[in-house]
Amino acid sequence: MTADDVREAQERIDGHLRRTPTLRSSLVGVNGPVDVVLKLEYTQIGGCFKPRGSLNAVLSARADGRLGEAGVLVASGGNAAIGAASAARIAGTTCTVVVPETAPRVKVDRLRSLGAVVHQVGDRYQDAADAAVQIATDSGALLLHAYDQPDIVAGAGTIALELAEDVDGPLTTVVCVGGGGLLGGLTAAMRPGDRVVGVEPAGSSCLHRALECGEPVPVDLDSVAADSLGATRLGDICWATIADRPVSSVVVTDDELVAARQTLWESFRILTEHGTATAVAAVLTGAVAPEPDSTLCIVLCGANTSLEV
Repeated sequence: MTADDVREAQERIDGHLRRTPTLRSSLVGVNGPVDVVLKLEYTQIGGCFKPRGSLNAVLSARADGRLGEAGVLVASGGNAAIGAASAARIAGTTCTVVVPETAPRVKVDRLRSLGAVVHQVGDRYQDAADAAVQIATDSGALLLHAYDQPDIVAGAGTIALELAEDVDGPLTTVVCVGGGGLLGGLTAAMRPGDRVVGVEPAGSSCLHRALECGEPVPVDLDSVAADSLGATRLGDICWATIADRPVSSVVVTDDELVAARQTLWESFRILTEHGTATAVAAVLTGAVAPEPDSTLCIVLCGANTSLEV
């Protein structure tokens, strides 16, 4: 992916989605207060960043004549499906989603409230993805990928363009990583001097393992954040995009990300998903520290969680 791809996506989706705000504040971590900019992307339509990529893909397909009466279809652990359903509603088409049987009820209920037809298959993302391919083949629906599709990645990258408008100078952007769609988009839109840090739970770390092995490899999942960071392999587009770019990887424990989620609530009354809190955990634990020539920014990318949790 390139910055031009991201700029084209921004032009395509402009005016259809929310321009999410930023909040300048500080986090008190193990090394004391750290000045940060929080990108409040969880306030996006659908409660997460996913509608950016989905809407870009749907509008691009409509312009190219690839969007038929069967609408769109996506396999997802939850948020990508919410993004697709939100995009379909905006574009005036139908949406079918396939999620694992383990998908959080709050996300399944949200999907149905958006008018999506929901199929629950298997207990992991890959089971849902395999079923979605067959359903799309049978129905003729436009198949969207949760994270490894050019339009999806480019749409996610529009967050970086907004940050560049809101924050002067180079940025060190810290973001949680599932399959790498958001990471790839942010990396594609980087300016000279910018850095990106991908953060994952130890039990769901396909970026970290890819960097260790020199290529994307399958990983096992064992994390409280696996409902949103549940990809078992880093996406090929992300891998190609981050090559030879200033992108680094940090891993945190489940205890650390749960504590970070609690800190967001206690300090800001911000309630996010566990997956989103991984990025905050990296700063609180000191694994990511501010650089003298860069502003530290954390993307809070999703809040589709239950108050009961």
